[in-house]
Amino acid sequence: MKTNLYTLITGASEGFGRALAIECASRKMNLILVALPDSKLHLLAETLIQKYAIDVIAIEKDLSIEENCTMLHKQVEELEIPVNMLINNVGISSTAFFGEGSIGLYQKQVKLNVLATTLLTSLFLDMLKANKPSHILNVGSLSSFFYLAKKQVYGATKSYIYSFSKSLRGELSAEGINVSVICPGGMNTNETIIKTNKANNWLARQSIMNPEEVAPIAIKGLLSRKEIIIPGRMNKLFLLIDKLLPSFLIKMIANNHVNKFKSYSIGNYPINKGVYSGVLETTN
Repeated sequence: MKTNLYTLITGASEGFGRALAIECASRKMNLILVALPDSKLHLLAETLIQKYAIDVIAIEKDLSIEENCTMLHKQVEELEIPVNMLINNVGISSTAFFGEGSIGLYQKQVKLNVLATTLLTSLFLDMLKANKPSHILNVGSLSSFFYLAKKQVYGATKSYIYSFSKSLRGELSAEGINVSVICPGGMNTNETIIKTNKANNWLARQSIMNPEEVAPIAIKGLLSRKEIIIPGRMNKLFLLIDKLLPSFLIKMIANNHVNKFKSYSIGNYPINKGVYSGVLETTN
């Protein structure tokens, strides 16, 4: 049922963010969509307005700039738009050995994946408290549970999101605010990632999901007040096997994968935990 409340989604112009926007719109949620300038966000907003007869506000801002997070909150306040659901989806991935990456990329990755999520949660907290029942969905990654070569900074940022979400949930549950974290594995979010996913081995490809498959799972889990959302049977299986295998066997397999990685420089391989290569590539 349509209400006068709004769901705010960051990183909403493509990939998982776009799929989340469409899923929320199909549930008759009014939306505030945020994405980079020149991302054709307004076209998506118009499409959702016409198809689902909801209110959609498109705001183009680069959230890697701290001041823009504050400006976004101020703009929403000035428009007197009541937000009761915050979906922190914005973020960037990367796949490279640490020494090959640039300081600029790592800074932007931390600012988007960690700082923007933290700032927006803090800025909108009072509004969420005023419009209960309310929800926060933070987008983590299956890499929160594994240590991957060539995904060291990305994995670390998503581990932060996982820990932040669980702690925040404990603090806010008594105040009527639900906090959930979704940890997807590989998703076909853009052309580059799709090509990478197709090059993975057979087992890795079985876990790949489309954003349109993951988005309904995410919103259903959020509204059900689920703490941790793991989409896909294969991803759940990978986590289960990783917990069941003895540490010495995990280390043996991991070392074998790292040696192959260094020899061929392809794929994504676990370093200390996790058995399967290439299953955790994801971007928002």
